[in-house]
Amino acid sequence: MPLIDPNKKPKQLDSPIVSKIIKLGSRAHTAVYKATGGRFGETWRIGAGLRKPAPVCLLTTIGRKSGQPRSVPLIYLRKGDTFVVVASQGGSAKHPAWYLNLRENPEVTIQLGKKTFDLVARTASDAEREELWPELVKVYEDYDTYAAWTDRKIPVVICEPRGAGR
Repeated sequence: MPLIDPNKKPKQLDSPIVSKIIKLGSRAHTAVYKATGGRFGETWRIGAGLRKPAPVCLLTTIGRKSGQPRSVPLIYLRKGDTFVVVASQGGSAKHPAWYLNLRENPEVTIQLGKKTFDLVARTASDAEREELWPELVKVYEDYDTYAAWTDRKIPVVICEPRGAGR
């Protein structure tokens, strides 16, 4: 049973203030993760993460406007050499900036602890998304709540080793 009510979207979720708080929290989490090689910040312990901490990686994209590297902490599902992340932004009406960045330039890196992986990101097909969604919800059950809070179809992103091909 979710800790957060999927039928009661927070009124302020799509406000600029919440967006700013998410951005500042993300920057702080990223800084701590990088400074400690992932010893701190390697799990998400908010919402459903209180009962079942979810694994966190750092995803680095290239800013579509700035051209600069941009890193964000994300919950992930690992399947061999492939990483799967969710562009939920807590059920916000808008896609997160990192998702827009990787659509522009799909070459990304993922950091797990001190190790980095050079990957190519793509949005999962509808069939892949349907297959992966239950696994992602097992990792972090609030994804279903976030999906209920937004009218957009939350993208699932598959990050595969560069040169792996499909």
